[in-house]
Amino acid sequence: MIIAIDGPAAAGKGTLARRLAAHLDFAYLDSGLLYRAVAARALGEGVSLDDDQALEALAQALRPADLDRLDLRSPAVSEAASRVAALTPVRQALVDFQRSFADSPPGGKGGAVLDGRDIGTVICPYATCKLYITATREVRAKRRWLQLRERDPAAIYDRVFNDLVVRDERDETRKDAPLKPAADAVIIDTSALTADAVFAQALAIFEAARPG
Repeated sequence: MIIAIDGPAAAGKGTLARRLAAHLDFAYLDSGLLYRAVAARALGEGVSLDDDQALEALAQALRPADLDRLDLRSPAVSEAASRVAALTPVRQALVDFQRSFADSPPGGKGGAVLDGRDIGTVICPYATCKLYITATREVRAKRRWLQLRERDPAAIYDRVFNDLVVRDERDETRKDAPLKPAADAVIIDTSALTADAVFAQALAIFEAARPG
């Protein structure tokens, strides 16, 4: 069984996906980490973000250890990851990794939860349950700003908001796998919901879609 969770940045996908995976004892993959890992290696190795061929090679050579880097959530890596994720060769190089995880969950788990931008539309259009998690841009910017302030008290809200606008535009208009809900996805707007409310709603949707 596969739960596909898509949506824009800071909508609450990761929080929900981790909680569902823990509750159901499913394997969990944050697909965004794959692109962050490629971006982090590119930045660290001086690879140009305009060099499609070199970035594709980094994606093909991605190692599990690359997903454990401590800098994957830094603003610089976040910005670079959004650019890297817009490149068709990189996305194609990572499709097989994600599908293999979903179809054969590690650890012998009975299912998998994947979150990202194109899980329900491209990676796993055959998923048991598809959710699209969203929120207003203002709410998402505030969430991201509060997260950043924990590491950097000098983080500026307006800059975070503007960065989010740029990222949304890039995600929604890229040629390959633009961000959008799958036709059969259930949309959950988390703007005014607590994490508990979102979890309860998502779990009920999954249970209704669950075979048997």
